[in-house]
Formats: sequence, C-alpha cells, structure tokens
Amino acid sequence: MPYHHGDLRRAVLTAAVDAITAGGSANVSLRDLARRAGVSHAAPVHHFGDKAGVLTALAEEGFDLLAEGLAAAGDDFVEMGVAYVRFAVTHPAHFEVMFRPDTHHRDDPALSAARSRAGAILARGARDKPSDYAEVAAWSLMHGFATLWLTGALPASLGDDLTAAARGVAKTLFLD
Repeated sequence: MPYHHGDLRRAVLTAAVDAITAGGSANVSLRDLARRAGVSHAAPVHHFGDKAGVLTALAEEGFDLLAEGLAAAGDDFVEMGVAYVRFAVTHPAHFEVMFRPDTHHRDDPALSAARSRAGAILARGARDKPSDYAEVAAWSLMHGFATLWLTGALPASLGDDLTAAARGVAKTLFLD
C-alpha cells in the first residue's frame, strides 16, 4: 500500500481512537493503525516515530479538548467537574491515554503545554477554595467518578443522567 494520504496525522489519530475503543491502548499496534488509516505500514512510523508517539499526539489532543471543555464551563468549580466528566465519557480513548504516562512520551513539549493549559484552567476554578488541596481533591473526585461511570461500576440508583449525577457528586465536595 503506497504512502499517500491527505491528512495522515488525523487519519492515524482517528484510527488510534477506533483501536483503543475496540481493545484498549495496550492492544494498539502501528501496523493495525496503518491498516485502519489505509496507509502503508511505514507511514505512521515516518510521521510519529513509534506507538508512544501516536499516543502522545492523542494525549495532547485530549488535553486540548479537555481545556476547551473546562473553559466553556466558566469559573464555577462544580461545572468544571461536570465538564471534566463529560469530556471523559465523550472521549474515552483520549481519556485512557492522557493519564497513562507509561503509554506516551510524558516529557513531549507539546503534550506538556497542552497538559499545562488544562491544569491552569482547573487551577483558576480552585482559586477561592480554602485548601491548597482543593484542586487535587476536585480532580481526584471527578476523575474517579468518570472512571467508575466509564466502567459501569456505579450503583444503578444514580440513574443514567450523566450530567445530573456528576453535578451531584461535585456538589458534595464543593458546597460553599
């Protein structure tokens, strides 16, 4: 298969999302991504270097998408928590690799910048909280909730309204 593609980066990242959705990040291979993207086996290597390079680009994209969602939520910490969970559920493949430094090049400058942008928006929401640990507490709570939602491990009593459930969980920590 010859290497010729209009937007190789997008095609490989889309293939990575599909592959992770189908079998998790551990089962991603460059050969499979090339097949899914309809390019030669060498094309992803030429563009990304290795599997970790693809997952680094996917994590970077995920942090950019997360930053957009958090920014749209405004400065309200509860709504930022809801936006965080909504992002995780809407982009589970990105979410899976973003917080798995064993899957990507953690020190990649573009990834670090994207991670910092998302973190700065979260920190903005924590500025009026009394504890230095508020940001970590919020992140831990909402990340854990998102993970439990994605794995189907939450009690059925929470119902199937993601936004209402996430807002209720966030409010338990951030009552003013």
